[in-house]
Amino acid sequence: MSSASKNTVVKTCGLHHVTIQTRDLEASLRLYQEVMGMQLVAEFGPAERRVMLLDMGDGRHIELVAPTADSPAVGSPAVNDPLVHLAIATPDAAASLEPVRQAGYEVTMEPKAVSLGNLEATVASLNSPNGEMIEFFQTR
Repeated sequence: MSSASKNTVVKTCGLHHVTIQTRDLEASLRLYQEVMGMQLVAEFGPAERRVMLLDMGDGRHIELVAPTADSPAVGSPAVNDPLVHLAIATPDAAASLEPVRQAGYEVTMEPKAVSLGNLEATVASLNSPNGEMIEFFQTR
């Protein structure tokens, strides 16, 4: 991925991180860190509200926030969950899906070729322990 920005309004605009309010921080860490290979670059916040910043591999990050007493339980519906899905760029959607499958996570969409207007891609997806959909996105 290029770090050059084509944005002429906010110079060098680019994604730094996406924050996910976890329902189970340890289960989320297992998926993102152990299964998907993201590296912990920072941990902060009080013990009861830990925040973990994970490098996705290209300097962009996923920030996982520990649940509070008011957070929805694992598997329960939650109103106003603003994160519909997280699309992770990859040169090979099928290969990226294999460690997830081997770790026992449910694959919700096998690699599929899609046409998005002028953009041709291959996508595949799974659900995380928090309920957000993770999409592997490979441009063709």
